[in-house]
Amino acid sequence: MLHITCGSGPARESGGSVDIDVGRADAFASKPAPTGFVVWLALLVTALLSGCASQAPLPVDNPTLPLPLQLHIERQQADQRQDWLLVIQREGPGIRWSLMDPLGIPQARQMLIDGHWQADGLLPPNPEARELFAALLFALTPPAELAHNYPAAQQQGEQRALPGRWTIRYGQPLSFQLNLPQGPHYRVSPLGASTP
Repeated sequence: MLHITCGSGPARESGGSVDIDVGRADAFASKPAPTGFVVWLALLVTALLSGCASQAPLPVDNPTLPLPLQLHIERQQADQRQDWLLVIQREGPGIRWSLMDPLGIPQARQMLIDGHWQADGLLPPNPEARELFAALLFALTPPAELAHNYPAAQQQGEQRALPGRWTIRYGQPLSFQLNLPQGPHYRVSPLGASTP
């Protein structure tokens, strides 16, 4: 049995893994497989492998964060704007990330434990939120810990980047702009602070 575990996709969101039974291939070796089945199997394996390849980078070690944090997240893409509240807090061996809309309705919840994301609660998978959480972890990493935790990171003045992934422009340590190459773009500020 082929056992694939990766850091993104539905299998990882549920905290599990994906099992593909390739041992039964011998039983079908003498008969041609239906074309539709072969195409479906190829698409499934491609999706699983691409999900593994697109996992957002995480730090080598958990950075020192001033927890708990409550942040206002303003998401901008094209002409659309959304506001969210993000609460980041230490809980046991991990860090809980809870994203809510302005009415307090949960949008995403994740726990970062031992360098791996785990679903927290019964919310459906939210790959955009997981990418946002990983980018915020990068943005919030103290400058003295950046080179160790993200060896490919670049920092110059009030800007920091992980090439091909994220660009951060700071106004203040907890007030910054976060840009992804194809969008969306985020403005982050401490809850209660006004955004420029």
